[in-house]
Amino acid sequence: MNNLNFASHELAGRDDRRELIDDRDSNDDSFAIDLERYWHEAIGLKYWLAGIIALGLLLGILITLLATPLYQASARLEVSQVTADVTNLDSLEVDSQISELQYLNTQYELLVSRFMAKRVMEAGNLSRDEAFREAFVIEDGENLDKRIEEILFDNVSIDPITQSSLVDVRFSSPDPVVSAEIANLWVQEFVAANYEKRFGANIEARDFLQSQIAELRERLSESEQELVEYANANEILVLNAGGDSGSESAGQTLVGADLEALNTALAAAVADRVSAQAAVVGGNFPSNDPRNELLTSLSEAEAELAVLRANFGPDYPEVQEKQAEVDSLRSAISGGSRDLLQSARIREAELRDQVEQVKQRFLGQQGQGIRYGILKREVDTNREIYDALLQRFKELEASGAGQNNIQIIDQADVPADPYAPSLVQNLLVALVASFVFAAGLVYLKVTLSQTLQDPEDVRRRLGLPLLGAIPREMDGDLTERLTERSSEINEAYTTVRTNMNFLTPKGAPEVLMFTSSVPAEGKSVSSVGVATSFAQLGKRTLLIDADLRNSRLRDTLDLHGYDKGGLVPLLASQETDMASQIVSLEQYGFDFLPMGRTPPNPVELLAGERFAQIIEAAREAYDQVLIDGAPMLALADAVEMSRAVDGVVFVIEAERIKLRGIENAIGRLQRSGAQVYGAIVTKVSQKNSAYGYGYGYGYGYGYGYGEEKREEPA
Repeated sequence: MNNLNFASHELAGRDDRRELIDDRDSNDDSFAIDLERYWHEAIGLKYWLAGIIALGLLLGILITLLATPLYQASARLEVSQVTADVTNLDSLEVDSQISELQYLNTQYELLVSRFMAKRVMEAGNLSRDEAFREAFVIEDGENLDKRIEEILFDNVSIDPITQSSLVDVRFSSPDPVVSAEIANLWVQEFVAANYEKRFGANIEARDFLQSQIAELRERLSESEQELVEYANANEILVLNAGGDSGSESAGQTLVGADLEALNTALAAAVADRVSAQAAVVGGNFPSNDPRNELLTSLSEAEAELAVLRANFGPDYPEVQEKQAEVDSLRSAISGGSRDLLQSARIREAELRDQVEQVKQRFLGQQGQGIRYGILKREVDTNREIYDALLQRFKELEASGAGQNNIQIIDQADVPADPYAPSLVQNLLVALVASFVFAAGLVYLKVTLSQTLQDPEDVRRRLGLPLLGAIPREMDGDLTERLTERSSEINEAYTTVRTNMNFLTPKGAPEVLMFTSSVPAEGKSVSSVGVATSFAQLGKRTLLIDADLRNSRLRDTLDLHGYDKGGLVPLLASQETDMASQIVSLEQYGFDFLPMGRTPPNPVELLAGERFAQIIEAAREAYDQVLIDGAPMLALADAVEMSRAVDGVVFVIEAERIKLRGIENAIGRLQRSGAQVYGAIVTKVSQKNSAYGYGYGYGYGYGYGYGEEKREEPA
């Protein structure tokens, strides 16, 4: 049966040797190992993590119950690409040619800009809107407008509809009516702002012209009124327009017209008087004068009188009658001419008096006409400017009548139900946040952990081969279980011994020292376990207790009666025969050199040549020499002993010493020239076994502490 167990141990040793070679010659997937470590850390913190998740869900429910309901109203806009102007008039601003995507993105950014927030605030007079202020609990104070802008900016959102030019503008608030009003006001102001942007120059020009036209209309009215009042006051009546110069001549007024008419009449009177005078003197009358008939009759009568006088003589009655007729005709013609001449003279004199009077009036209006002409020119100038501005205003009206490319498609309706808070959404957020917090806790636990959790950290963090992981033994007597071949701890040290056989081409180094960072890390037990394993392999093994300050081997091996002899007398040269100081431990199968009494100067004893001589003597007498050295601490004992041995095995207790302290201790050994062959991790718990070590790690049988599995080999 013992042979069978021994063969099984050898098979397990071969498997362990392969594992050690794989550890030293190949790089494992550290990422997978890290994930495994995180997973097992999470398993260790499962109650904490469950509490965090439960607390997160509870907070999500509380936030949902305590949060103020929010109502969201949505209005829809159509944002079309800018088209060319269809009017023939020159536009005041040329639309830039940009891509549709860039244009839409620009409009989306403008929709949720602070510019729009300020415009909506001013358009809706929200600083005085009681409903809006009550909805967001806004009190009077400094920077009121700034706070309202921030509220508008934070609560508005847009949702462009994919593959279209439509965009939804949403506003949320605790009041559904306020949400709908602000959403509608927002889109209306955006449409107006876009129209002003496109036709802003025309609008400004029209506004300017409109104000100028109104002002000029007033000026024209005043100038016309002043002209009329001046004309009325000076009795100036204009009959026809003036010349190109714009001035008013005398003939353009009533006085001038009267003077002109009187001059014409005076000229006619003078002509009549001359004609009458000529008629009186020479008997010449105008062709249309009725006295020409009397002259004809007179001529005829004189001709007849001459004939009668020649025939009948002067006393003939017919001659006398004809003479009387001639005299009567001559008297009629002569009296009419004198009356006509007198009448012509009287009329001429009267007309001359009237002309003189009108002439004086005309001369009096010469100065008034100059002032009248100035006022008339001002009226004409104002009228021309007014007509020109009015014509330009009509042109701008035509050119600025383009269609807006942004239109409101749907107005926002008052929402009936709140959209937030959502219990499902809050629970999902709380769940995700809880998982993130829990993952962060696990990450911090792993990252901030300064102790050795995973035995694989010996290779990853310390750069040393892992010789073995020793489980934490809780049941039974430790010494008995070290010697029991079927125990887990014995199998663990068998694995350590097997791995040591591959440290050099010739097998395990002949002289090995065990040390640790601090006391009570399992260094003494490990030296006993490895010595027992070498002894079970049939090697002559010597275990030396060299912890001259605080020996634990006497307690472990129950050898309290060997305080006088041992290593200390040999180092002090009080004893020269090493064989007489060695104790044979048949229970464990190896020889033991106890420490003896605690010396006052351990470092001086170990630093001398005597310790090296003792080691050389032991090397000649034994196949394997193991030394239980002192812990590193801040002492030099282990450093001094490392000079006399082939190598050092570092013992590390899981989850106790900070890795930085372990690194410093190993660094001290390596800087002194010592060969650190590897490390043994002791007191590996069930938590550490989850990493793949501890119970069943490299034991060959693969069973743990359970009694059922212990019965399998039997």
